[in-house]
Amino acid sequence: MDLRERILNKKLPEHIAIIMDGNGRWAKQRGRLRAIGHENGAKSVKRTVEACAELGVKNLTLYAFSTENWNRPRLEVQTLMKLLISSLRKEIKTLQDNNIKLNAIGNLKLLPAMVFKELTEVINKTKTNNRITLTLALSYGSREELINTVKEISIKVKNNIISPENIDESIINEHLYTQNLPNVDLLIRTSGEQRISNFLLWQIAYAELYFTNVLWPDFTKEHLYEAIIEYQKRERRFGKTSEQLN
Repeated sequence: MDLRERILNKKLPEHIAIIMDGNGRWAKQRGRLRAIGHENGAKSVKRTVEACAELGVKNLTLYAFSTENWNRPRLEVQTLMKLLISSLRKEIKTLQDNNIKLNAIGNLKLLPAMVFKELTEVINKTKTNNRITLTLALSYGSREELINTVKEISIKVKNNIISPENIDESIINEHLYTQNLPNVDLLIRTSGEQRISNFLLWQIAYAELYFTNVLWPDFTKEHLYEAIIEYQKRERRFGKTSEQLN
């Protein structure tokens, strides 16, 4: 029995999020420029999106560029932005043919104008697709997201739009970048690092965490299958006891 056949369709995670780490190290190990690592990482994105769509996973969120990544060398940032534009242009047909909806979260106004324009066009062209929602976290930082959420809710409280007594999880969810997405079920991080790196801190409160030593450019469909199989082995109690679940 191959890995895919071992996956239980009735226990698929509804929302998978991935911290795609290791492009730079992959390139360094081969004596190549970091840009080559990012280019090969884009191939892993395509494989992973295809695998999720084939399995029936409804939501996939990829940590593509953090707010902290703006501090990287200027040339690398420019390369990443150019790669993003070329990928969007190249993959629009694939997204349409496979009924994939593109979404983006983060402080998108910080993106270069051409990137924002291309991203917006692809989002608009795929907005009615419903097989799977692919969300790119771009110029994204969870702490910034939470700060913005607090500010927005505070303004509404001040203007008597929201009563402080009515603030609950649903109100907070409505003001997050991810307001139209379910909470994360499975968080995957590649490259062997075991930290969250300011990614979806609120949304992963009850997510299963899966860390792998595989560098992102080497991440295959089989590696995704392994993560999902491990996820399906775990008992998700959400604060309850095993006896209560049974």
